[in-house]
Amino acid sequence: MERVEAELFTDGGNDAVVRLPGRNFPGVLIQGDTLSTLQADVAELVELCAAGDLEEARYVASLLHADLGTKLVRYTEALEAHGISRPF
Repeated sequence: MERVEAELFTDGGNDAVVRLPGRNFPGVLIQGDTLSTLQADVAELVELCAAGDLEEARYVASLLHADLGTKLVRYTEALEAHGISRPF
């Protein structure tokens, strides 16, 4: 394990926006439990598509889209608050 200093652009809670040394742009720190939930949601979406349940798949996809959209808004707001241009 290596210890480094990172720049924290938001509170230190879930989905914290941080920049590691040597990186031009910050990233989003996703906690392990949140990452596991995202993976499970995508797995459910894949299963629904494979089963042909497009209505439920569309619903699950819309929830994932909204969740990732919230994370992206938090990220872009943190960049704007610190005068950093978006990397996209």
